[in-house]
Amino acid sequence: MSLIREFQADALSVAIYDTEAAMGQAAAADAAREILRLQETKEEINIIFAAAVSQNELLDALYEYKEIDWGKINAFHMDEYVGVAEGDSRSLSGFLCSHFLDQVSVKNRFFLNGMCEDVEAECDRYGQLLEQYPCDLVFLGIGDNGHLAFNDPHVADFRDSQNVKTVAIDDISKQQQVNAGNFPDMESVPSLAFTVTIPALLRSKKMICVVPTAYKAKAAYDAVRGPVSETCPASVLRGYSNAKLYLDRESAKYLL
Repeated sequence: MSLIREFQADALSVAIYDTEAAMGQAAAADAAREILRLQETKEEINIIFAAAVSQNELLDALYEYKEIDWGKINAFHMDEYVGVAEGDSRSLSGFLCSHFLDQVSVKNRFFLNGMCEDVEAECDRYGQLLEQYPCDLVFLGIGDNGHLAFNDPHVADFRDSQNVKTVAIDDISKQQQVNAGNFPDMESVPSLAFTVTIPALLRSKKMICVVPTAYKAKAAYDAVRGPVSETCPASVLRGYSNAKLYLDRESAKYLL
């Protein structure tokens, strides 16, 4: 795998690879080592997945590790649109299923219900599941605005008291969904979403953050070199030695 550079940004490990494929393969190898280690001693392994095209190279490479016992894994996702049903192709749970979970047989799929009648009760339900099944591994991406999950800068809180909350999606995140092909235009993107909060994500025992393409270059730079602040929520990862950030040449262009 074509590693270009590896360095520390405070406690955070950062690795830059020549291509998206090499980046994904390296992140998958890291993830597979952790999963295989855990499955030797644990009956259940809890993983939170990001549902985004940025994760495709990682997930495609991870699927090739046939020694992983997916029957021991409980799968969570970290965000969902309010008002979009689970079976809808635009839902984030649907994206995750079609791109990965439908190809493996996990023990449980725990999804947020975008069509629930009571959003506060749904936040409580999912937050309790995260407490019941403490996260062993989280696959993160970084948004164009530096977000983690849908913790956009205007709603991100490094000291959030909730595990899950509803948020208004900002315009940069909406445009990102359009650019990814999930919606035809910004007006079609839902205004509200559920998100696992930053403290709940950071409780994971291991964090693998995969961030490809030039669209993410400014956010990657701000996360690694800017102030640790909610103005770039991903910058919080710099405080965690159990996190590793994987970049490709394009997303790391301001760091080379």
